[in-house]
Amino acid sequence: MSVETSSRAVPQRQIGIQPPAHDDFGVNHSKIASGIDSRSRERDAGGKPASPFPHFPHGARATWSHHETGHGASGRRLETLPPELTFLSAYGAPPSLLIEAAAIARRQAITPDAALFATGAVTEAFYYKCLARHLGVPFVTGAADLGPGMRYPHSIHAGVAPLSGDGPRWLAAPRGEMLATLLRRRHCGEAMSETLAIAAPGHLSRLVRAAAAPDIAREASLALADRDPALSAKSGVSPGQCRAAAAIVAALVLICALVPDFGLPGLTIAASCLFLAALCLRLFAAAASCDGGAIPPDAPVADRFLPAYSIVIALHREARVVRQLVSALDAIDYPRGKLDIKLVIEEHDVETYRELAALKLPPRYEIVVAPNGWPRTKPRALNVALPLLRGQFVAVFDAEDAPAPRQLRDAAERFLRAPPDIACLQAQLCIDNAEDSWLTRLFAIEYATLFEVMLRGLANLRLPLPLGGSSNHFRTGVLREICAWDAWNVTEDADIGLRLARLGYRCETLQSTTDEEAPAFFTTWLTQRMRWSKGWTQTFITLTRDPGRLISEVGWSGAGVFGLMMTNLVAAPLLWPVLSAALVYHLASAGLPRPESVLIIVETTLWLSVALFGAGSTLWLTLLGMKRRKLLGLWLALPLLPLYYLMMSLAAWGALYDLAVRPFHWRKTEHGLARTRRRARRTEATPALATARAALAGQKPL
Repeated sequence: MSVETSSRAVPQRQIGIQPPAHDDFGVNHSKIASGIDSRSRERDAGGKPASPFPHFPHGARATWSHHETGHGASGRRLETLPPELTFLSAYGAPPSLLIEAAAIARRQAITPDAALFATGAVTEAFYYKCLARHLGVPFVTGAADLGPGMRYPHSIHAGVAPLSGDGPRWLAAPRGEMLATLLRRRHCGEAMSETLAIAAPGHLSRLVRAAAAPDIAREASLALADRDPALSAKSGVSPGQCRAAAAIVAALVLICALVPDFGLPGLTIAASCLFLAALCLRLFAAAASCDGGAIPPDAPVADRFLPAYSIVIALHREARVVRQLVSALDAIDYPRGKLDIKLVIEEHDVETYRELAALKLPPRYEIVVAPNGWPRTKPRALNVALPLLRGQFVAVFDAEDAPAPRQLRDAAERFLRAPPDIACLQAQLCIDNAEDSWLTRLFAIEYATLFEVMLRGLANLRLPLPLGGSSNHFRTGVLREICAWDAWNVTEDADIGLRLARLGYRCETLQSTTDEEAPAFFTTWLTQRMRWSKGWTQTFITLTRDPGRLISEVGWSGAGVFGLMMTNLVAAPLLWPVLSAALVYHLASAGLPRPESVLIIVETTLWLSVALFGAGSTLWLTLLGMKRRKLLGLWLALPLLPLYYLMMSLAAWGALYDLAVRPFHWRKTEHGLARTRRRARRTEATPALATARAALAGQKPL
C-alpha cells in the first residue's frame, strides 16, 4: 500500500460532515478506537483479524495536558480546546482558526473535527496526514489489501477496516469520539505504529467500496425484487394479469358482436363513467388545494438542533452541468458540518468524473462510482448511495436542479415537527427556462398545474402522491425499511410515492421551490415523456399484479383512488385522442345525437359531460396553477394545449412499444442546453469560503 509519513498535503478547500457517535448501523466509534489494539492482539493469538464492530471496553482516558504552541491570550485559550484541534497547532494551524472551529462546534453541536472542516481553511488530506504524524503511524494514500473482517457498509461508518499481510493490522479514518480516543491513547504514550495506519475518510470509503463492488451491484439492483417481487417492476406482467386482460377483451368483443345495440353503448357508458370519476378526482384535488391561505410558520429550529442531512444526485453524462450543480448546492443554507452529499456516477462515465475531480470538492461531497450492472437506471444509482448516507433525512435532486437555499432547513423543520408516518416531503418544481421555446412555455404551465394545484390538493386530501422525480425529501430510515427505490421502474418517483402509501406512510408537499430545466426541442421532450409514460405503465402493472393484496393494504376506497390516478396517468393519454376523433366523426357524419332510447340518452349525456368537464377542468386547473406560479404572462401559449396533449398521447403510445421491446431501458434527457433563465443561477463554484476564512486568519488554506 502507498504510505506517507511526514510531508504536508497540497492545500485545497475542504469541509467535513458530522459523524454520528452511534450511527444507523449500531457502531460506537469511541469503543472501536479503544478496542483496535486489543483486537490486534486477538489477531496475533488466533491468526485472523476479529471483527472490530462489537463494543469494546474503553481504553485509557487520561486528562489531556496542553503543551501546544501559542503565546499570551491565544495560548491560554488553546488550553481549553479539545484535543481534536489542539494537536494541529504544532503543524502550522493558526490559533485563531482552532478557536473559531471550537466555537462552531459548540454552537452547532457537531464534533470539533467536523467544525474545523466546515471553516473551509483545512483540507481533509492535510488534517489526516498531520494526525498520522502526531500518532506516529503510517498515512495511506494508495491501494491497500483489506482483510476478511471488512464489512460493507459498516467499515465505512465505523471508520476502520482490517488490513491483511504484514504491517499494521487496522486502517482507520477516525472521526468524532474515535478520533478523540486515539489522541488520548497517544498522549498516554501508547505506541500504535505496529497496529494502526491512518487514511482520509474518503479514501477508506473508496477502498471498502472497491472490495465490496459485486455485493453493492447486486443489492442496488435486486434488493426490492428479491425481498418482495410483487412490488418490483422486474417481474413484468404476471400470467394472471395476462389471463385477466385476455378474458376482458374476449368478453367485450363477444358482447359487442352478439348484442351490438347494447354492447357499444354499454362500453361507451362504462368508459365515460371511469373518465368522469377521474375528472372528479382532479376537481376535488384542485378544490382542496385552495386552502384559504398560508399557515403561519413555526419558530425556526436552531442550528444545534438540526440533524445531519444527506443529498443524493445521480449523474449520467452530466459533465456540462456539474459546475452549475455544485454552485447551487454550495448556496444551500444549512450547517456545513451536517451536510452529506453523494454524487453517484456510472463506472464508464469518465467525462463527468473528470469534471467533478477538477472541482476539488470539499469532504461534505463524496463521488460514488456505481459498479457496472443492470439495469442502468437512476433508481439503481440512488440505491448504490443509500447504504453510505449519514443523514437522518435525505433529499434527491437532479443534475440540473437549483433548490431554494432554505429548502433543506425548511424540510428538516417540517420533519422534526411531523408525526413519524410522514415519510416524504415533495418540494415544488419550477421551469427555469420557460422562455426558450413554445414547448418550454407549455412545460412550465404543466408543472405549475401539477405542483401548485394537483399535488398540493392530493396532499391536503391525505391521498397518495405520485411524486415528482426531483426535490423529494425522505426519512432515511424509512427508505432503508422499504428497500428504497425499484431499480427496474423508470419512473421511480411515482412508484415509491404510491408504495409508501401501501405500506402505511404518507407524503406531503413542501412550499419550497427548485428551479429545473425543461427540454426545449421536440425530440428531447418526446424521449423524456416516453420514459415517464413507460414508468407509469410499469407502476400500473405493479399495482394490479395482486388486487387482493392492494385492497387489504389500502382498502377499497384507497384501491379506487389508485385506479383513478392510473386512469389519469396511463389510460387517458392513450384513449382521449381516439375518443375525441370518434366524437368528431360521429358529429360530422350523423349530426347531433337523437334521444331514441333511454340507453342512448344516458350514453350521450355521459360522453358530453366527459368532453365538457374535461375541457373545462383542464382550463380551470391550468389557469389556477399559472396564477399561483405567476405565469399568466404565458397566456398566449394556451391555444397550443390541445397540441401538447396530442403530443402526450403520441409519447404514451411510443412508451407501450418501448415497454414491449426494452422495458428497463433508461432514455437519457440531455441537460445544460437552456438559453434563458427566469432567475439568475448561483455563481460558479469557487473556494470563496476558504479564501475568506484564510483572509481572516491571515493565512493561506492549509
